[in-house]
Amino acid sequence: MLVVLVALLLVVFTGRLVWLQGVAGQEIAADALKGRLTSAQLVASRGQITDTNGEVLATSVDRYNISVNQNLVADWSARVDGTTYEGAAGAAELLAPLLDVNAAELGATLDGDAGFKYVAKGVLPEVWQAVRELRINGIGAEQVAERVYPNTNLAGNVLGWVNGEGVGAQGIESVLNEELTGTPGSTVYERGRGGQQIPGGYEESTPATDGRSVQLTLNADLQWKAQQAIEAQVAATGSTSGSIVIVSPKTGEILAIAESRTIDPNNPGATTDLWGGSSSVSDVFEPGSTAKIITLAAAIETGLVDPYTQFEVPYQYTTSNDQTFKDSHEHAGQRLTTTGILAQSSNTGTVMIGQNIPQQVRYDYLKKFGFGTKTGVELPSESAGILHDADRWDGRTKYAVLFGQGVSVTALQATEVFATMANGGLRVAPHLVKGWTEPDGTFTPAQAAEQTQVVSPETARTVLSMMESAVDGGTGSTAQIPGYRVAGKTGTAQNWMADGSQGITASFIGVAPVDDPEIAVSVVLHNPSSSVWGGTVAAPVFADVAGYALTELGVAPSGTQPELYPTEW
Repeated sequence: MLVVLVALLLVVFTGRLVWLQGVAGQEIAADALKGRLTSAQLVASRGQITDTNGEVLATSVDRYNISVNQNLVADWSARVDGTTYEGAAGAAELLAPLLDVNAAELGATLDGDAGFKYVAKGVLPEVWQAVRELRINGIGAEQVAERVYPNTNLAGNVLGWVNGEGVGAQGIESVLNEELTGTPGSTVYERGRGGQQIPGGYEESTPATDGRSVQLTLNADLQWKAQQAIEAQVAATGSTSGSIVIVSPKTGEILAIAESRTIDPNNPGATTDLWGGSSSVSDVFEPGSTAKIITLAAAIETGLVDPYTQFEVPYQYTTSNDQTFKDSHEHAGQRLTTTGILAQSSNTGTVMIGQNIPQQVRYDYLKKFGFGTKTGVELPSESAGILHDADRWDGRTKYAVLFGQGVSVTALQATEVFATMANGGLRVAPHLVKGWTEPDGTFTPAQAAEQTQVVSPETARTVLSMMESAVDGGTGSTAQIPGYRVAGKTGTAQNWMADGSQGITASFIGVAPVDDPEIAVSVVLHNPSSSVWGGTVAAPVFADVAGYALTELGVAPSGTQPELYPTEW
């Protein structure tokens, strides 16, 4: 009987063994393997942002978020250098020095019955490696990418920043987010009891694809100079704000776009009032006398005047519809040429010239030079400015637009007018993107900027020469740069401040060198308290920044002497 019972047991055991190994073995092994598998996301690096010379303005670095499974830590123990460490308290004692935290507080974080809880975020790779080598059951990490801006607030309002989810939240980071963002990968691997990957175990991965890197037209050195200069002048003049824009007339490349207050993308929360982005493309103001060159260009292009046309210019002038305009300073009647009217920035003289331009033609030229239209620059929140249709102008506005009132522009739009004049009347769309670099290193230049002939090359050269008189002996004489021929125009216009009171915008916009223009530079100061005149507060800053830019760009000094038109008769 006993023999039969033993035989039956052997048959049962043998049958079970045959079932496990022969029939269900593969299924059971697969289930066991499945229980040991874990998956993780492979982080794709966000593309870099560099300046025109390849200097890194924004990049991504690897970081790790360390987490704990409290249930596994509770049962863990290990002997390290002759000392036994157990549970949450023991793990905390080993981890605290590596994470630079208090051991008691860390122990409280590790203790409990939660399956997942963050211990530390954004730790360096070498810190995670040291933590990993302790092989504490229940301690794991996920790889993340942290956006870093090595130059702190340099071009911060242009670059923008990324939010906590790694998505561009402002500036270039926002506009080009899709291109900069990579495609994450994934990996599935066999883990041990402590969560660590088993060497030689099962592993299958889909690699991540990094984002494209963008090269901007910005020159980091010029951007630094412009930021330093405008911050200093705003402080020196008591202005509420200011900006400097530097553009290449020939290519439309924006070399610098600086504001007096600039966000640090590494810590955008410190200055939430600057979350609106670059004020040079979003804030508008009346350009004042800098817009007179549009009136002069229209009058010359249509044949109404030439640089020599003579006018007797009074301090006060009344139009046929009884609108009275005055110059900035009281004076006796002046015998000025068209050139002299521009050089002396005469409002009355400009009205005398412009009143003969048909009203719709005045509007058409303002529009052709870019007023009332977005430039299309690769930045969010760009304003088109304010340019009402000609048939909406009242009896005063139709004359005020001739000298830059009754119309509002951005600093970039105002700079573009001068860049167009410097480029033979050919307007090249301003842009910030120079090209793209693929993850494999292949560089692709950006598409050529759109070009529009606004006025004839002859008209542009004539107005440029007339503007040179404004610097040589007119209102912009403080904009002179030793060794270089400079053309430009001062501007002073009224504005309305946030509290409803009236303020002043003072500016100077110029180009250099006149014989072969390489840069157009605008300096705009809002509500200066030391002086309201652009020639006093803005032109000297132009000379400083433009002089630096010409040297930095390796532009040779002017090789010709100016042949100026007469300003008086």
